[in-house]
Amino acid sequence: MKFVKILFLVAFINAFGQTGVDNQLASYNFPKIKSSITMPVTIPLAELSNMVNASVKDLIYQDDSYTDNNNDQFKVKVWKTRPIRLVGGTSQNLLIEVPLKIWAEKGIGTLGVYSYQNTTFETVMSFNTTVTFKNNWTITTNTQPNGFRWVTKPVLDYGRIQIPITPIVEKSLKEQQEKFCKTIDQQMATQLNFQQYAVMAWNTFAQPFNISEEYNTWLKVSPVGVNITPLKFYGNQINATLGIDIFSETFTGNKPAASPTVTSASNFNFSPTVADKFVLQTTANIPFTEASNMARKTFLNKEFDIRDSKVKVTDIRVYGVDNRIVIEAQTEGYIKGTAVISGTPVYDETKRKIVLSDTKFKLKTMNILQKTASLLFQGKIVKMIEEEYGIPTQELEETSRKSIEEAFNKEYYKGLKMSGRVFNLKPSKILLNSTGITAVIDTNATLKLLVNGF
Repeated sequence: MKFVKILFLVAFINAFGQTGVDNQLASYNFPKIKSSITMPVTIPLAELSNMVNASVKDLIYQDDSYTDNNNDQFKVKVWKTRPIRLVGGTSQNLLIEVPLKIWAEKGIGTLGVYSYQNTTFETVMSFNTTVTFKNNWTITTNTQPNGFRWVTKPVLDYGRIQIPITPIVEKSLKEQQEKFCKTIDQQMATQLNFQQYAVMAWNTFAQPFNISEEYNTWLKVSPVGVNITPLKFYGNQINATLGIDIFSETFTGNKPAASPTVTSASNFNFSPTVADKFVLQTTANIPFTEASNMARKTFLNKEFDIRDSKVKVTDIRVYGVDNRIVIEAQTEGYIKGTAVISGTPVYDETKRKIVLSDTKFKLKTMNILQKTASLLFQGKIVKMIEEEYGIPTQELEETSRKSIEEAFNKEYYKGLKMSGRVFNLKPSKILLNSTGITAVIDTNATLKLLVNGF
């Protein structure tokens, strides 16, 4: 079904861009994140009406023979006068009304001599269609006649004599109504087979999406299951809610291998309810080379006053050890050596930065006398690192929010409209690997899907 393609929109979430990605990072695969997307889906009954009307010609039935039907001396033509109307019922059903204009001509006579008179009248034919959405993405309908009401009754006017032909016309209409039930069911089965759209959408995700050409970053979205609530019928629309389970994976370097394609979509699961919000997780990656560059821009050549002397930072490097970020600062001046500050990376929501907590300090120097001044130096450099060092995420958050909301408020396919809003987006977990820092980003949003056209 078309709306399943809505899954591909997650590919537009921007990854945090970095410069100086080293060769070690080129083939690193970041964590596979299990996520879910929930979307209310609305199908206007006007669209189903358009589909049915397009399949039913204006001239619905024509009998041009006087002699058929046991020489009934009766001709009839039936036209659709206005569009067929669909209204949602209360029991998983649709109420269908077909307004008709009927021309009839009847011969009165005997022994082969007849006098013919015609008349035109109108009626509204009614149907009751039960709709069943199967978990193999097909919809079946069972349409039954629901009678008809006369707008004007059929009467042949022979001057002094007026002959009602209601019984004759009703017999013909009932026969046509039975045939029309089969036509409705056949058209519904053909037009509402969403298996092909589900396969198309599923295979779309076989290919990873390039979300950053500059930094050679790929996002792979793998749907693993779909939950759908029972259809709810209203006067002018059908509602359902989809819950889609996915895995999102971020890769750097060469394009990752595509997933195997499918020839048939997996069955979905019916669920009484699903949440009206979704949480999507993806990852943003900061190589240690870039983290080192950020630190150099902040601290390189920075000086401290220690006992009326100067200490100058001449180089700085950032790396990871045992789930802790380590900042190595080379210093000269009053203290010549290597200051090592390590800490646990956490997200500071106020600063909107990845900062260090639980910091520890170690000074490497060959000068034993300088070690006596290390406590004073430690206090100053650790305070500086804690207050000034941080990997900013504000640009990441704002860019991602803007990108997601732009993606959620577009018409990517004819007949598929969406509206959505991100109401919370922030890093929830900071992971370390041998080459860099991975921020797991939680996105809370709402998304509505409107299907117009099939």
